[in-house]
Amino acid sequence: MSALAIELHWQRAEPALETGKFSNAHHVQYNRSHELQVDAAPDWGGDPDHTNPEQALAAALSSCHMMTFLALCAKAGWPVASYHDHAEAHLGKNAKGQMSVTRIDLNPVVRFDTGFCVTDAQLAEMQERAHRYCFIANTLAESVEIHVN
Repeated sequence: MSALAIELHWQRAEPALETGKFSNAHHVQYNRSHELQVDAAPDWGGDPDHTNPEQALAAALSSCHMMTFLALCAKAGWPVASYHDHAEAHLGKNAKGQMSVTRIDLNPVVRFDTGFCVTDAQLAEMQERAHRYCFIANTLAESVEIHVN
């Protein structure tokens, strides 16, 4: 299987590394061509204009779920015209009392070609199948909720 890598770089800007007195801002580079500014979540002192790891996790899950859903729809002959999701990562304490992403909500909205219809039950089942086969979902614990719109 492939090894899929990123490059991460952080450089201290302050004179010393002291608790609560340094920036977590850093850069993540994908495929040597796309660089993303990353910081801690705003609740932890990060820049709200930068992506944070928790958002990146929600984006990875949402993207993987969508690609899996589209592959399943293509096999089933479902003519998906558009797909939109609003993914949200929730921070809290896990069962061990540690801070974690306790849940990620996906809210996919799927539109089909004119004249094609599926029932709510069929759509929900296809979304559930996509969740079962999604690589990222299979990596996470049982912390994903899918709200089919």
